[in-house]
Amino acid sequence: MYSTEKFQANNRAFQMGDAVKVTFFVRNSKLIMAEECYFFLMSSMRKMRMNIPLTYTLDFFQQLFSENVIGTGVENAFIDFMVYRNQDIQPLQKSEVDFVFNIFPTNDVLSLQKTVKIDLTKEIHINNNLLSNIRTHCPENVYAKIYAEENDLQDLILLNPNKRIARTIYGNILLLQDKYIRIPKQSEGAYISPLLENFITFVHKNNLAFVEPDEMIGFETQKADEILIISDEIGLSTVSQIRNKSFGNEKFIEMINQWKNSF
Repeated sequence: MYSTEKFQANNRAFQMGDAVKVTFFVRNSKLIMAEECYFFLMSSMRKMRMNIPLTYTLDFFQQLFSENVIGTGVENAFIDFMVYRNQDIQPLQKSEVDFVFNIFPTNDVLSLQKTVKIDLTKEIHINNNLLSNIRTHCPENVYAKIYAEENDLQDLILLNPNKRIARTIYGNILLLQDKYIRIPKQSEGAYISPLLENFITFVHKNNLAFVEPDEMIGFETQKADEILIISDEIGLSTVSQIRNKSFGNEKFIEMINQWKNSF
């Protein structure tokens, strides 16, 4: 893991969680989906009322990662990029920002990373407001990770205040039944995800399945034939088991292979 050393005393990310994160993707020594990830970063910063520097252009990030990631010999990796607001004498909306990023090498960011056993919890709820769709400080995620570890689970389905599926700890959940893929709407608390958007766009354009953003209760998972979790943070995972129900992954693996071969 590589980390720039910019955590200072005036770092409001450390003090108050005043930061946003996005993931950039390196595949075969190339930055892929760079434009989608860049615009998601800009949108996230605007939602957090951050002062976006004029230097934060797409070219700036392409050169940054070319020199500091690809240029160091990294061929495939998730780049966890965080922008934080500094604590200075300016009003918060005018305060300067800075960034830090970590590099997590992998075999292929578009390949299936693992198969996981998951469950859902009703003890905490994910909000479904303007900030729910971006990656900000989220104590619910911390609690859910501990809950999952204590129960020998690799992920956890999180519900919104209406007791419907919002997302998992790490990403968005896709339920495949016959030729239909159902995913929680962003209004339900799902993450905005360049990786998810690219995948479902490919599936739709190639008529691999019908994709339906939907409102779903937890029991809907028991009706699915296969379940996929797409996370910008850690990649793609298929679900092998939720409680007493087991799931295959053959159809999703076929879609994933066609998708990654299209790049």
